[in-house]
Parts: sequence; C-alpha cells; structure tokens
Amino acid sequence: MRKQQTDSKPFIFFFLVFPYGISGGFATVTLPFLLIERGYSVSTTAMITSFGISANIIRFLWAPITDLTLSLHKWYLIGITLCASTLMLFCFIPLNINSSGLLAAVVFLSQFAATFVVNPVGGFAARTVAREKIGRAGGWYQAGNLGGAGLGGGAGLWLSNHFSYQVAVFTLSAAMLCCILALYAVPQVYAEKAGNLKEGFKIVVHDIKVLFRSPIALFTTAMIVAPVGVGAAANIWSSIATDWHATPDTVALVTGLLSGIVCSVGCLFGGWIADKMGKWWAFFGSGTLMASVTLFMSIFDLTSSNYVIGVLFYAFMMGFANASFSAVVLHAIGKGLVSTKYALLTSISNVASVYMTTFDGWMHDSYNIKAMLVGETVLGLGVVAVSVLILYLFKFDKAALTPD
Repeated sequence: MRKQQTDSKPFIFFFLVFPYGISGGFATVTLPFLLIERGYSVSTTAMITSFGISANIIRFLWAPITDLTLSLHKWYLIGITLCASTLMLFCFIPLNINSSGLLAAVVFLSQFAATFVVNPVGGFAARTVAREKIGRAGGWYQAGNLGGAGLGGGAGLWLSNHFSYQVAVFTLSAAMLCCILALYAVPQVYAEKAGNLKEGFKIVVHDIKVLFRSPIALFTTAMIVAPVGVGAAANIWSSIATDWHATPDTVALVTGLLSGIVCSVGCLFGGWIADKMGKWWAFFGSGTLMASVTLFMSIFDLTSSNYVIGVLFYAFMMGFANASFSAVVLHAIGKGLVSTKYALLTSISNVASVYMTTFDGWMHDSYNIKAMLVGETVLGLGVVAVSVLILYLFKFDKAALTPD
C-alpha cells in the first residue's frame, strides 16, 4: 500500500459530502412534503422515504470495490455523476398516488447512487486527516451532510412551490456537480495493494473479521443501531408540519435553509466536543439532549412558532449527534481498508434511521403527534442510560472516553 499524506483540512469534508446531503434532503424533506400535498398519508410517505434511505444499509457490499480498484478521486467523480443523474430522473415522474411504487424505486436508486459519493469520502477522512483532528473532520463531514440536506430539502421545497419540482431537481443536480472542485484540496488515495480483485476481497474479509473481534467495534456497532441521536423525526418534519399549522413557506425555510445552518453549527460544536471531552461522552450527551427536545415539543402547544423552535433545536442536536457519531466510527475503524470499514459501520447505522422513521410514521398515524414525540424520547433516554452503565462498568474503550 502506498503511503498517504495526512494533510487534508477538516473543512474540505463539508464540500466533499455536500452532494450526498443534497440527495438525502430532497428524498426526506422536499419529496415527502409534495406527496402529502397530493394526498399521500404520513405513514405511506414515511414508508417511501424509509425504503429509499435503506439503500444506505447495504452500501458496504460495494465499498470494497472502492478500496481495491480505482483511486478514491476517480470513484468520487463517478459517484457525483451518478448522484446528479439519478436525481434528474424525478423530472419524469408524476407525483400522484398511482406512482407510489415507481417513486419508491427511484428514491432507492437515487440513494444508492449517493453512496458512491459518501464511500470514498469516508476513505479520505480516515486516510488523509491527522488523528488529533478526526473529531473536527467528523464535524465538518456531518455539517456538509446535514447542510446539504438542508439545501436539498429547503431550497428544493421552495423552488418546487414557486416554480416547479423539475426546476428544483435541475438546480440541485447542478449544485452537486460544483462540489467536484473540492477534490483539488485532497491528496490522492490509491487502491489497496492486492494481486487481483479476488485476493483483495480475501483481504477485506480478513480485516472485517479482525474489526469485529474488537470489543470497541462490537460496542460501537451496538450503539449505532440503537435509537440514540438518530434524528428520524427530521425525515418527516415536512410531512407532519400541518399538526403545528405551519405554512409551506415556513416549512421550506425551517426544514431547509435554517435547519441546514443550525445543523452545521451543531456538527462543528459536536466535533469540537468529541476532541476535547471524549467521543463517547459527546455521543451519549447529544443523544440525551435530542431526546429532551422531543419531550419538550410534546409538552408545548402545537403552534407554528413552537414548530420553528422545536425543529431548529432538534436540528442543532442532530448535528451534534452526527459529528460525535462520525468521531466514534473513525476511532473504531483504524487505517486499513478504510472506505470498506467506514461504509460497513455507517451502513449498519442506517438500520436505526429506517426503523425509527417507520416507527415515527406509524406512531403518528396510529395515535397522534405527541405520542410520536414521547415515543422517541422514551427510546432514546432508555438506551442511553443502559449504554452509559455498560461503558462505565466495563471501561473497555478508555481512549474514546478521554480527549485526544
């Protein structure tokens, strides 16, 4: 394996992962709101969204090709092209009840394409960032992810309401392509040295076995599939905004631009906290605070102003949680075959997003909005309490409990 430089600036990851965020934002904010306007139920919309984002669960299956064949720069270029192209497919689909199956398939395809952006970016983070800056790199990474989602969701929704969703799709696709310029600030990362692809996959299997013999990796895996700091409600805020009597423009501004900005600030704060106080304390602290936000939202009146305040506080905590999550994962995977291992752990983490989005939609339609919010709170706080107790009793990951 060729020696890699470790001089990527943490902030560059904001731009590298931005297209992935845009794609996800369109699928989880713009599209659900438009579907609700056209007569879809919240639970059906949530199922389309959760099916689409489930593509992220299996992205580790093709991640080894990223490590073993072309350079990460080339894979990133391929990913951006696929990501923009599949988003453009929405221009040709009518948003009516009869198109639900086709919409679900195209959402899945667009999220599948987006994984070819995020897989190499995970490799860039693990291989070209100094160890003491991993938390900050994770913060910028998640700021780009969630900031991109804010743009993809909010700008997409605003453009759809004031022009058409075809205009929104075209504009967002163009914004994705602009992020290619960020590659100039990242050192080349070449494929892992292997005689052929078959031999390379043997190396992958060996490294994954070694990874999961580690108590740190096993505990990390358990935590990232748990309902802690998942932020699933963000996937349906636009679908349930009518419960707070929020107008379409309010929804577009709050779930889009403002949430993107606030999420990004939360990410940078979370990355700094992870470096300064310890990765696990940042992870569990952010999960506790996010659960507290949904608890307070369930207590206060369902007014438009409370919707704005609640969604923005939730966005900040989601940024905090995502940054600490990235820091924990980058800590667990080490340096070898990093795109594959990063993709594997982050793929597994999407299980929580899928089941919690489905859970939230079901709770809303079966009971009401307040029951949904309380459900998120109880699950989050309960798992945090048990997990912190386990970590405290066994103390098998002292490195992540203390600052770098």
